[in-house]
Amino acid sequence: MKVIKLLIIEDNELLRVGIRDLLEAHKDIKVVSEMGDGENAVKKLLLFKPDIVLLDFSMQNQNIVEVVRSMKTEVPEIKIIGMGLMPTQADIMELVHAGADGFILKNATVEDLVRSIHEVFEGGKVLPPPMAGSLFFQVVEHALLKGKKISKDAVVMSPREKEVIALIVEGMSNKEIATELNIATYTVKSHVHNVMEKLALHSRLQIANYSRNEEAF
Repeated sequence: MKVIKLLIIEDNELLRVGIRDLLEAHKDIKVVSEMGDGENAVKKLLLFKPDIVLLDFSMQNQNIVEVVRSMKTEVPEIKIIGMGLMPTQADIMELVHAGADGFILKNATVEDLVRSIHEVFEGGKVLPPPMAGSLFFQVVEHALLKGKKISKDAVVMSPREKEVIALIVEGMSNKEIATELNIATYTVKSHVHNVMEKLALHSRLQIANYSRNEEAF
C-alpha cells in the first residue's frame, strides 16, 4: 500500500492539529510535517519530501500565491491543494495560475478531504463542488488539465451582461437597471442569473465585488 506523505501549512493551530489527527486515522496518509506559516515551506519540502501540500489560502500576512509559486519552482513535482472558507473566483484563478492542483473548502467533510487528497495524488484536479457545472468550473478545469494559464477574459460576457454588471456595481436594483437600459425587469433578472451562472457566484454583492477586484469587465 502506497502511503501518501502530506505537509500541512495552516496558521490556526487547533485546525492544523485537528486536520492532522483526522487524516492520520487513515493508514494510507501520513502527515510528515506541519507549519503555522509558509515562510520556510521550500525548506520543509526538501527536508521531508511530501507528496502533497495542504495549504491554508487565507493565512494572515502571507502572500500565498508567492508561496505556491516558490514551492512549484523549487519542487515542480509537488502537488498543492489550497484550503479556504469562501474563496472568490479571483482567488482560485490566482492559485491555479501559480501552480496549485486544486482547492477544497474548509467546511468540506473529512471524507471529501480524503477523497480530494487521493484524487490529486493520482494526478487528478479538484475544485469546490458548488462550482461544478458552471462555465467558470469548466474554464479552470480545462486550464488545470492542459497546464495553461487562465485569462480573466476566458469567461465571456455579452455586451448586455457587461452593462448589467456595471450597473450592479453602481448599486442599482433590477428595476432601476431595467429603466436605465430600457428593458423588462424579468430580462434583467435573466441577465443577472446568467452572470452568476458563468462566474459561479451566488449574489449581486459577489458580482459587484468580483468585478471591482478583477476589473474584468
